[in-house]
Amino acid sequence: MQTTYNGKSLPQDGKPIEYVNGKYQVPDHPIIPFIEGDGTGRDIWRASQRVFDAAVEKAYGGKRSVKWFEIYAGEKAFREFNTWLPDDTVNAARDLRVSIKGPLTTPVGGGIRSLNVALRQILDLYACVRPVKYYQGVPSPVKHPEKLDVVIFRENTEDVYAGVEFKEGSAEAKKLIDFLNHEMLKGGKKKVREDSGVGIKPISITGTKRLVRFAIRYAIENQRKSVTLVHKGNIQKFTEGAFREWGYEVAIQEFRDAVVTERESWILGNLEANPNLTVEQNAALIEPGLEFGSEEFRKNLYAEVKSVLDSIGKSHGNGEWKKKILINDRIADSIFQQVIIRPDEYSVLACPNLNGDYISDACAAQVGGLGIAPGANIGDGYAVFEATHGTAPKYADKDVINPGSVMLSGVMLFEFLGWHEAAKLIESSMEKTIQQKYVTYDFERQMEGATKVKTSEFATRMIENM
Repeated sequence: MQTTYNGKSLPQDGKPIEYVNGKYQVPDHPIIPFIEGDGTGRDIWRASQRVFDAAVEKAYGGKRSVKWFEIYAGEKAFREFNTWLPDDTVNAARDLRVSIKGPLTTPVGGGIRSLNVALRQILDLYACVRPVKYYQGVPSPVKHPEKLDVVIFRENTEDVYAGVEFKEGSAEAKKLIDFLNHEMLKGGKKKVREDSGVGIKPISITGTKRLVRFAIRYAIENQRKSVTLVHKGNIQKFTEGAFREWGYEVAIQEFRDAVVTERESWILGNLEANPNLTVEQNAALIEPGLEFGSEEFRKNLYAEVKSVLDSIGKSHGNGEWKKKILINDRIADSIFQQVIIRPDEYSVLACPNLNGDYISDACAAQVGGLGIAPGANIGDGYAVFEATHGTAPKYADKDVINPGSVMLSGVMLFEFLGWHEAAKLIESSMEKTIQQKYVTYDFERQMEGATKVKTSEFATRMIENM
């Protein structure tokens, strides 16, 4: 490990977090790197760091403390080092294991397309984790925001975010289109228009299974009731359809004792409702219109029903399946409706990259917006916690922006470290401050009788409320 990064020495009174045999070893005074962020990130970070330090001091009375260590990315890095993402920043995030960041500018005019995506891919932070729940007092556009309490696990390294695309008219695009049209699609009716830009959408077994595995483990450890695989497999059969199939494989092969799939629950429930039900009758109940299917389809369905009853009839039958984590799946467009009209039916969502990006913002909108939406990017041995919103440069350095996203990302960070008391202090003091209607402008304009305060004043009131 280096002793300096970007020309700055590590704090002498802190120790790095270590990762041994798949577990984090957290000292009482860990060195945690931070990137303050661009635009409004500067105001938000100053306020958040004060709250973090106050919560740790209040919770542990000096026995624990965070030794913050600034690292650089975005505009500040470009001004000081003439690069958007210095190697030493990546090295520090890797060596020190756990870090936190504000929002970063996406550079214009080439180079790194997204600094956030770059960090995720370089450190292989394959799981983007976004909890979405309601805090009392937060203005919401829906009648019952409290019914939504989901944790979204978004695959973070592939899908269209892999960055494999070619500009319309480029030699690369022409070469790829020619190959597709004259080799892969030769003799068929499908053709790619020659004036197209072309992107590649990779979804792998490796990327899918480790993401779904992560989500199911979280559900088990946190007593969540279900894990829903979100996909567009009805159209993209070999990418998102495969995500669905591989997700079910992980659930059944690796977590058999703890889970039941939705179809298995139907089969077991049907038999419990009528113990005299034959395999054929059970199959007809889970596939209406079975008689119109082919002979091969019917035989495969009968075999599925028999396999379920033979393999888990004893372990999951007689109502035991109701105590298991339900593994189901939903089409991506359907889930946008479901989280609005039936939000309490969902608990953990596991998604390919693009679906997870969309649905996490849509869910956040129901409970107050991205201003209080936290997030984390987690891999095997590394984690970066982050604000989920943009930099809002027109509000930069005006001390007006809601700091909730970074503060609640700090809650996730402290939970990750096992510092639950500090995490709870931050969360409860934020909720109390909002209930007092002492809020930044984004909430104040939606709340009758609220007091509009600065970012720094909101942080001060939070500290008082601890």
